[in-house]
Amino acid sequence: MKVTGPALRVTIIVNESDTWRHRPLFNEIVQRARQAGLAGAAVFRGIEGYGASSVVHTNRLLSLSEDLPVAVVIVDTEEAVRAFLPRLDDLGIGGVIALDQVEVVRHVHDAGDREEKR
Repeated sequence: MKVTGPALRVTIIVNESDTWRHRPLFNEIVQRARQAGLAGAAVFRGIEGYGASSVVHTNRLLSLSEDLPVAVVIVDTEEAVRAFLPRLDDLGIGGVIALDQVEVVRHVHDAGDREEKR
């Protein structure tokens, strides 16, 4: 489905080491978004951050570099995003889930998507 115009962006921030059923939590979130038919999702690995514990995780310190912040960003219509959010309830996400109003000005398949479908 192509999305243009007003949309909602959900950003879910978790730790890289967070898992669900022995898989990375961010991977499970992306798979659920895809199964729900949402327009798109991407995962971004942070280089530094802290959460409620106030412990700074950074790639500059070897001992903390394995638990960096990861942001899963999903964009679709407001209705689709709000309908999707309850599908995350059983994951026990301990990070931040934030919503932003956005405007999608272009939504096209990239070359990687076309190659994957061949």
